[in-house]
Amino acid sequence: MENNPKMPITPKGLKLLLAGLIVMVSGYILMTGGGSADPEQFNYAMFDFRRMVAAPVVIISGIIIEVVAIMKTFKS
Repeated sequence: MENNPKMPITPKGLKLLLAGLIVMVSGYILMTGGGSADPEQFNYAMFDFRRMVAAPVVIISGIIIEVVAIMKTFKS
């Protein structure tokens, strides 16, 4: 077995990791809000398209970006 002194992550892979992290954080930011100031009053705003569909899709796409950044071998 050959001892390879190169770093396993390249600058392009690191940028892709950071991009995936930013996409995932933006998905969590999309998911926030929708609460009610009065706990006795139900607020239907927590079941809108942004929180139920868009935010999970953005988070899953961020996870896919992270997996690609980790698994793909980039030429440095």
